[in-house]
Amino acid sequence: MSDADKIELNITSDARCLPVVRSAAERMAQMAGFSDHEAHELSLAIDEALANVIKHGYQGAANQPIRITLTSARSSAGDRGICIVVRDQGCQVDPSTIRSRDLDDVRPGGLGVHIIRTVMDEVEYSCPPDGGMQLRMTKFVSASGEAPGDAPPTADRAAREPSDDG
Repeated sequence: MSDADKIELNITSDARCLPVVRSAAERMAQMAGFSDHEAHELSLAIDEALANVIKHGYQGAANQPIRITLTSARSSAGDRGICIVVRDQGCQVDPSTIRSRDLDDVRPGGLGVHIIRTVMDEVEYSCPPDGGMQLRMTKFVSASGEAPGDAPPTADRAAREPSDDG
């Protein structure tokens, strides 16, 4: 992997940092061959993940560390993609408890995890031994370049159940 295939960002848990991360993610996605729509969706998923770290992991504290790593990825079928790892030192939670609220519960907020799981092809939360949380998300370029909904969902995406921001 060359340096061009990897971007590392170290930010604080301040919402003012999020536009920089979104911009870097969208640009890397465009370079990897994602459509503008897919690049925007990937950026939205990262934004939701970071908002969850700030709100839940750091309880709103704006001076805590967050490391974001974006790397080129390939699926087992050879499809190009991007793997995003979000690493924080916030509160640890059992990954199996990270769920989205019921979509029938109409109110603002609480849909970040649902958005992440809908947009991304692979999502994995973990508790590193040295504390904090790690979120690994991967998205692959669609074969057609069409927006989601225009093409049938992948087996992985279709098998997922909504889960939540807690």
